[in-house]
Amino acid sequence: MSQPELQTTATVPANKLSSRAASWRAFYRKLAKNKAALAGAFIVLIFFLLALFAPIIAPHDPLHIDISKKLEGPSAEHWLGTDDKGRDILSRLLYGSRISLTVGVLSTVLGAAVGILMGIIAGYYGRWIDSLLMRICDVLLAFPGILLALAIVSVLGASTTNVIIAVAFFAIPTFARIVRGSTLSVKKLEYIDAIRAMGASDSRIIFKHILPNIVSPIIVQATLYIASAIITASALSFLGMGTQPPDPEWGTMLSQGRSYIRQAPHITLFPGLVILIVVIGFNLFGDGLRDALDPKSKK
Repeated sequence: MSQPELQTTATVPANKLSSRAASWRAFYRKLAKNKAALAGAFIVLIFFLLALFAPIIAPHDPLHIDISKKLEGPSAEHWLGTDDKGRDILSRLLYGSRISLTVGVLSTVLGAAVGILMGIIAGYYGRWIDSLLMRICDVLLAFPGILLALAIVSVLGASTTNVIIAVAFFAIPTFARIVRGSTLSVKKLEYIDAIRAMGASDSRIIFKHILPNIVSPIIVQATLYIASAIITASALSFLGMGTQPPDPEWGTMLSQGRSYIRQAPHITLFPGLVILIVVIGFNLFGDGLRDALDPKSKK
């Protein structure tokens, strides 16, 4: 190979890397200017760290029962008080973050994976495949999320695994519609026609050229959906259809403390506040990602 050919071959990857680096720098600059997004990212990061290091941080065993200390308010020994069985609320909240965040993330990943596949196939091939897949999404969207999740858990049984499946099921049509719309826009571009004319297979066009160009709305929707997944999972546990006692899940803690809401309001207050803060954090971060990844945004 001659020297000019070597230089040309080396220049193409270098140009691609430099353009990607420039786009990432622009993304970080936009995100850094959004104080609300940074606050949301900080909240999300803190809760993931708390969940990761819960065994080290938790001052007590979250399952240890001590009836002699039941319904105690916040104190030096139990910073957030104890529940109706004398268990430390702070420790249960820390361990509960593991369950709630795991349910939120896994259900979103599972629902997004199926929804992305359905949406990109429907948008790329169109015709009867598009009609069939979108009608399936319409049927799923016809049911309110919590009712659909309740129906699925009622059939499968109450457990954390089944909650993940139920919450993921409702995420499928949302991701499918977003991906379908983005795919319809991208596949009309001239470079897709050029790649197809060069003999590229459908799978190569879909996964190497279309999917990387529609990843931005997927990331934004996934971040926002985690908040909805946490709320839905907590609601199912509150109704007794989710994570079962004695596992320390936030919705289960709310359900167990409602009988003592006048006598010991701290039992329901702190789990409720934690759910509120986490959901706000994910929503703020998701909104910031949407603004930073929007090519039309000039701010």
